[in-house]
Amino acid sequence: MTSLVTPLLLIALPGSEACADHLAERMHAPRCALESRRFPDGETYLRVLGDVQGRDVAVVAQLHPPDEQVPSLLFLADALRDLGAVRVGLVAPYLPYMRQDKRFKPGEAVTSVSFARLVSAAFDWLVTVDPHLHRHASLSEIYTLASEVVPSAPAVAAWVQTQVKHPHIIGPDEESAQWVSEVASFIGCPHTVLRKERHGDREVVLTLPDMAALQGHTPVLVDDIISSAHTLAEAVRALLAQGSAPPVCVGVHAVFAGDAAALLRAAGAARVVTCNTLAHASNAIDVMGAVGEAAKVLVEAARLRPA
Repeated sequence: MTSLVTPLLLIALPGSEACADHLAERMHAPRCALESRRFPDGETYLRVLGDVQGRDVAVVAQLHPPDEQVPSLLFLADALRDLGAVRVGLVAPYLPYMRQDKRFKPGEAVTSVSFARLVSAAFDWLVTVDPHLHRHASLSEIYTLASEVVPSAPAVAAWVQTQVKHPHIIGPDEESAQWVSEVASFIGCPHTVLRKERHGDREVVLTLPDMAALQGHTPVLVDDIISSAHTLAEAVRALLAQGSAPPVCVGVHAVFAGDAAALLRAAGAARVVTCNTLAHASNAIDVMGAVGEAAKVLVEAARLRPA
């Protein structure tokens, strides 16, 4: 990878400073400081503490919880352009608002599309890690800016290979199939996807695989987002009830809503680990090097395009 003639300048949204530090170290990129506070009425105050005139700038934002982050994100992008930044990119390892990807009931807002319009209008490019693409085949279906999706599978597979003996990769439901198959193919180990039937908001029934296939293996449950963790916890309990070894749980994005972490521990998970797309105590898998390389690719491509 060739180095950028003028290094990409990184600026962190409040709360994402540690993530920006990781990226800056891996990219050998300078940081630009940001002052942020709240006015007494709750409005956001932002001040860019550096010269961005004529620079390519990337906003680093771990967008969770999203509703607290999005106004600052859009205000900062607008301020950077007003201060003379040539191009403004977004490094959002976790991309929110992908869940509501259709109108399930009359009158619902399709927020995945709405959020994509806002981000596409505010930024020139986007780097993210494994967005929750379910009914959208790719980000380009709803985002109109240049984008790179960094796959977590190589990093997850490398961690499993060094940390788990005789793994059998398991997806807790059909939506996890893409991550499970990729991770298993990198390792060269067996994989299985469970079938889930939902009975209400919090009750799920899982169809388990032939347990003979798990003999001598450690189950590794892999999912893109650990949010409420109800499905993962049910999978852990069901596997243990059938005599499997205690499963290891691996998540790409560590959302961990409510008591999700405690729920997985209580279910009997041997270990719970995540990628560092969102800061959490479970972070054990580093994807920031790949994120930095993807950002360099997009910046270099943008510089080659006619003004």
